[in-house]
Amino acid sequence: MNRAFSRKKDKTWMHTPEALSKHYIPYNAKFLGSTEVEQPKGTEVVRDAVRKLKFARHIKKSEGQKTPKVELQISIYGVKILEPKTKEVQHNCQLHRISFCADDKTDKRIFTFICKDSESNKHLCYVFDSEKCAEEITLTIGQAFDLAYRKFLESGGKDVETRKQIAGLQKRIQELETENTELRNKVQDLENQLRTTQISTSPATSMTPKSPSTDIFDMVPFSPITPQSSTPTRNGTQPPPVPSRSTEIKRDLFGAEPFDPFNCGAGDFPPDIQSKLDEMQEGFKMGLTLEGTVFCLDPLDSRC
Repeated sequence: MNRAFSRKKDKTWMHTPEALSKHYIPYNAKFLGSTEVEQPKGTEVVRDAVRKLKFARHIKKSEGQKTPKVELQISIYGVKILEPKTKEVQHNCQLHRISFCADDKTDKRIFTFICKDSESNKHLCYVFDSEKCAEEITLTIGQAFDLAYRKFLESGGKDVETRKQIAGLQKRIQELETENTELRNKVQDLENQLRTTQISTSPATSMTPKSPSTDIFDMVPFSPITPQSSTPTRNGTQPPPVPSRSTEIKRDLFGAEPFDPFNCGAGDFPPDIQSKLDEMQEGFKMGLTLEGTVFCLDPLDSRC
């Protein structure tokens, strides 16, 4: 499917974009339940799910159980299913996980949508009964999906990419702070070594001429071939060894690895951000199929 959203040509949006992007549209409905389905789309898929849940609801009704009422809050952030009185969220279906939405043309009260569960990754079909508002709710979900997809293309993807870059920079800052601490320790060790070397080689009472092998700072040039002098200090301890430089990794003037923003793999970023980005791209790419169809064929199912 090339388009992320497909719908009937005669369908028109019912709400302003601001109502769905800055607020939400509430609806009251009866919740027949949800059931697992094999496919993310298809009229036959939801037809079987509606039959199954209506049959289960008939049995519960015969046992004296009422169909629970819920409140639906639809916005660009998803479809929330709440308990009407306590406002407790029972289900939170994100729009990029909703792949199919349809209302029943033979029963104006019934509508359904298929959503991929965030924990089990299974496709669940949710079925509702709303006092002749099924088509309006279906269109509202479709409009919210359309707006969310546009927002993702215009700013959502960029926002996620920006968060990835920030996460990478934060990681680099932590690495630099660690390297800075190590460099400070190295400088301190070198200062201590210089101090102890000057004390041991230049005593106040000695007039020993300078060795021609020393430099202008009265220090013996370091040679990677010649081992360090084992001359002890006044307290009998050996001066700390000069840390050797590794030639395996190219480092800059301060001993840190040069940062290359064009050579960062996906592993450099937190996996939760990367997986979230991939999930949203996959969901919006699959798109939402919005249909008004006949999937309630049994006369017995005409009333719940």
